[in-house]
Amino acid sequence: MAKVEEYIPIVGQSIIDDLRLLAEKLKGKVIQQINSTSVGGGVAEILTNMVPLLRELGVDTRWDLIKGGEQFFQVTKKFHNALHGRSEEILQSDFDVFMETSRENIKEVNIYGDIVFIHDPQPIALVEKKTTNKWIWRCHIDVSSPNQKVWGFLKNFISKYDAAVFSAPSFSQKLPIHQFLISPSIDPLSDKNKEIPQETIDAVLKKYRISPDKPIITQISRFDRLKDPLGVIEAYKRVRKYNICQLILAGGTAIDDPEGAKVLEEVKEASSDDPDIHILLLPQNDIEVNALQRASAVIVQKSIREGFGLTVTEALWKAKPVVASNVGGIPLQIKHKYSGLLCHSIEGASFAIKQLLNSPEYATKLGLNGREHIRNNFLVTRHLREYMLLFLSAYHTEDIVYL
Repeated sequence: MAKVEEYIPIVGQSIIDDLRLLAEKLKGKVIQQINSTSVGGGVAEILTNMVPLLRELGVDTRWDLIKGGEQFFQVTKKFHNALHGRSEEILQSDFDVFMETSRENIKEVNIYGDIVFIHDPQPIALVEKKTTNKWIWRCHIDVSSPNQKVWGFLKNFISKYDAAVFSAPSFSQKLPIHQFLISPSIDPLSDKNKEIPQETIDAVLKKYRISPDKPIITQISRFDRLKDPLGVIEAYKRVRKYNICQLILAGGTAIDDPEGAKVLEEVKEASSDDPDIHILLLPQNDIEVNALQRASAVIVQKSIREGFGLTVTEALWKAKPVVASNVGGIPLQIKHKYSGLLCHSIEGASFAIKQLLNSPEYATKLGLNGREHIRNNFLVTRHLREYMLLFLSAYHTEDIVYL
C-alpha cells in the first residue's frame, strides 16, 4: 500500500497537511466500518484502500464483515435491484429471510466503535445495537427512484442512525436525520490505477490473446444486468459495421451477488459467434484490469442504473475517452463533450464510440480533460478529508456544515 507522503506529487503538500490536521482531532476515537464482503465491488475496493490510509494518519479504523448465506444474499440482491428501480417481486418471505440473518448478526457482531459506519442495506439492521455511540449509514447505490416497499422497510432502520451519506444529490430522500453528500473515489497509487510499463500491458494482451493491432472497446464491471453487458455487445456490433475493432467485457464476482454467474452465461451466449469479443472473468486481478484499461481506445460504462461508477473514474484517471450512460453518479464525473460522452441508449452509445474512434485528437482531448477532473474531485485524498469531517461532525451536530 502507498504511504500518505506518496500522494504529495499528485495532490500537493497542503492537502496532506490538512489530512494530518483532521486526523489529529480524531485521536482517541475508534471508527468501525462494517459491510458484507471484503472482495468484489466498489465498497470493498474503497475500504481496502482507505482503511490503511486512515490508520497511517493515526485514525483508529477497523473493518468488520457481517455473515450471510445464499438465501440472504439472494434477498439482498433483490433489494439492490428494487432500490435501483428495477421490477422485482418482493415477498414477505424475503423480509423474513433478511430479518432472520440480521438477528443472527445482531447477536454475533461485536460493536465497539465510537463511530459505527455501516455500508449499504445488507448490515443495516445492526443499528438495533445502538447505544451512546454514533451511527452513520453509507448508501453507495442509486436510490433516486426506489421500490417504495423495500425503501419503506429500510427507512425504519435508517431513521435510527445519526446520519446518512449519499453519492449524488438526486439520491437524497426525505429522512428525519442529517444527510451528507460524499462521492466515492479511487486511489491513484493502487495496483488498479498506478502507472505500469508497456511491457506489462503487452503481456496481459498476449495472455488473453487480444490483438494490439485492432482498436479495443472495453467495459470493466461485474456481470450484472444493471451494467447492461448485453447492451454493450449490441452497441459494439453496430460500431463494427463501420469500424474495425474488438470488444472486451471483463469483471469479477462478489459473494453478495448471486446473479453474477447467470448473467455471465448470458453474455457468453450472446457473444459466442464473434471471435473479436473477449469475455474475461478476472478474479480480483487489479494489474490486469489496469493493463486492459490502458490498452483500450474507448472505455464504455453502459449502466442502466449506477450508484457512482468507479470504473468510469479509473478510466478517466488514465486519460481514456469514456462513453457512459447518463445515470446515477456518472454525470458527476463526465461533463458531456468535455470529459467524456454521455449516452441514453444503445444507438447513442454506438454513435459516441464511432465518433471517438474516428476522431482520435478529440478522444485524446476528452481523456486529458477527464484526468484533471478526477484529480480535482475524485481521488482518495478528497474522500479521506470528507469522511474525517463527517466523523467530526457526529460530535457537533448543532454546528453541522454539509459537505
